[in-house]
Amino acid sequence: MPNNFSINRRSIKKLGAIEAGGTKFVCAVGNDKGDVIDKINIRTTTPEQTLTNVFEFFDKHNLSFIGIGSFGPIDINKNSKKYGFITTTPKKGWNNFNFLGVMKERYSVPIAWTTDVNAATYGEYKKGNGKVRTSVLVSESGVGQLLITGY
Repeated sequence: MPNNFSINRRSIKKLGAIEAGGTKFVCAVGNDKGDVIDKINIRTTTPEQTLTNVFEFFDKHNLSFIGIGSFGPIDINKNSKKYGFITTTPKKGWNNFNFLGVMKERYSVPIAWTTDVNAATYGEYKKGNGKVRTSVLVSESGVGQLLITGY
């Protein structure tokens, strides 16, 4: 029986995601249905070394959008001159680093920028333990542990 079903790969939107942590970056590519297509863990070193690996990973995919949840502190005020920066972090090499600016120089797609805790909270609300709740509160320990509650 012939297969009459064909997929136009260009029509499937690929969405990039970065969970930028102080010890590792988790980068993933998914589709518009929420399926993970590809994923990698990258050790957080210097911005140059880390982002070289991030670019190598994402350059293999034709992305339509990128979402970044970053360790901080970061500037998420769109009216600030430092919007998109990791600001006063103790992480060596990352202090006052224009993370969003570097990503926008590389990729000509919309990029969402927020804290790692905001990104985790939104993920739990949409796809995790919070999806059956009307509101979600997350308490983050600073070492990758979340307490999720809601009603």
